[in-house]
Amino acid sequence: MKNSILFLCLILFLGCNEEKENIDYVARNEADIAAYIAKNNIDATRSESGLYYRIETQGEGEQPLSNSDVTVAYKGYYLDGKVFDESDANGITFNINGVIKGWTEGIAYFNEGGSGQLFVPAHLGYGSNTYGPIPGGSVLIFDINLLKVEN
Repeated sequence: MKNSILFLCLILFLGCNEEKENIDYVARNEADIAAYIAKNNIDATRSESGLYYRIETQGEGEQPLSNSDVTVAYKGYYLDGKVFDESDANGITFNINGVIKGWTEGIAYFNEGGSGQLFVPAHLGYGSNTYGPIPGGSVLIFDINLLKVEN
């Protein structure tokens, strides 16, 4: 009986400990972003964190600080062009530290009045977890217009 219980516990443990597919989203996202940028002939800059950004217009106003409130008009979409979120022309206002890491870093590259694109790998977005309509491991692209900076 004692051996039966031990065997049953071992089976349950092994059954619950199935290996999940170990996906390296960092490497996969890097390759996907690089391919997208090359295919679409986009001149983008890669930061040390792995964020790619393209400054279309730098803007002439203030640059956000680490604790700034900003107003940003944006459109978010996947590499296949499918839009998952979009603001109206008036944008949304938020603290630069209250959003995904890709936005916190990326928006700080622009001055008020600036516009461009952020290419956000999963580790700077929502990671491997699904978040609402955004599947885990997704590369996110944002067209952004930095409308206002309040330092």
